Amino acid sequence: MMALQAATLGWHKLPMSLTELCINTTLRCGQSFRWRKSAEDEWSCALHGRLLSLRQDAEVLHFRAIFPVPPPKLPTPQVSADDVWEDDTLALLKHYFNLAPDLGQLYEQWAASDANFKKKAPKFTGIRILRQDAWEALIGFICSSNNNISRISGMVHNLCLHYGPFIAHIDDVPYHDFPTPAALSGPNVEAHLMKLGFGYRAKYIAKTARMVSEDKGLKWLEDLSNPECPQFGVPEKPAGEMREGGREGYRKAHEELLALHGVGPKVADCVSLFGLGWSESVPVDTHVWQIAQRDYKFGKGKHSSLTAATYTAVGNHFRKLWGKEAGWAHSVLFTADLKAFSERITAKKEVKEEEVVVKKEDGEVVVEAVVKKEIVKRKRVKKEPQEDEHNIMEIKTETTRRSKRQRA
Repeated sequence: MMALQAATLGWHKLPMSLTELCINTTLRCGQSFRWRKSAEDEWSCALHGRLLSLRQDAEVLHFRAIFPVPPPKLPTPQVSADDVWEDDTLALLKHYFNLAPDLGQLYEQWAASDANFKKKAPKFTGIRILRQDAWEALIGFICSSNNNISRISGMVHNLCLHYGPFIAHIDDVPYHDFPTPAALSGPNVEAHLMKLGFGYRAKYIAKTARMVSEDKGLKWLEDLSNPECPQFGVPEKPAGEMREGGREGYRKAHEELLALHGVGPKVADCVSLFGLGWSESVPVDTHVWQIAQRDYKFGKGKHSSLTAATYTAVGNHFRKLWGKEAGWAHSVLFTADLKAFSERITAKKEVKEEEVVVKKEDGEVVVEAVVKKEIVKRKRVKKEPQEDEHNIMEIKTETTRRSKRQRA
């Protein structure tokens, strides 16, 4: 087989402040699981048939695309690539990072309607809701069931490595695009994924892939998208009136996703928010439930536990606060909490206890003071989504003896 030749179009600049987009936060907060960061602070991911790489400073987002084959028209030495070949990477970048809304203005609106958001969110600016492909979001969040970000990323990487089309290398590291539904529909996929460590998710992925590939069709899934935030390259349309439970299209998408294998209410909301563009979707996991209890007075009366009714009530409460961008605002608070947990806090506390012991040795009275000192260290350990916070207590005991001899 002839090796594919990569075509690199060079680095380009997009003026973008960190308050409007922070890729170090946005790409790490559990929305997408395919981005990889190099030691040089360069983020890379295969998207739409190209390898997209990003770097960011205070005022500029730098980006480049590497294609697996030369573009249709290669530049001559006198003409730039952009003049000869109409590259859609910039359009993809603006779509994927959802750059049209003024994020500063959104933060102001959310803060005006919610004192808790006003208190926490200003330290975590630049968080965008990604507009991923619906199929990638669906499979990625099926992998997320009872899992942490690191393990989900490993699973998704294995899916791409074994079933996705190869795009290009960076420093001998291969990058593959996301596999199609047909690629994950083969008769041996489930058994192979089991060997790769997917557990019960292997069956869900294989069955869902066959359902989408052979029955419903990929267009069915993509047509569940918010027409105001459609899939890449699709024209925008109005999405209808916002209601307490979300717009009609959101409610339909959520209901139809629940018919797929491995998709419960939370996964359906994650896919709706991060893959279908329904920004009023509010995924409620155990961590969001903790936020609702701590900051929004849930957890009492009929909402004392996270039931199906409480799940809906939490989402409706956030939609009442933040409108059709409720899922975006909720994700900022979610990330703010994760960021707090990522900072290890160590506090030392010394407890001294003195004991006097009187005894005789060789005809002398020995007065011995025994001082026990306990050093207590409390650490706050980094928390991944859907895991409980652990306060680890380390106790170290030190004993000091002081003796004074007196004649009997």
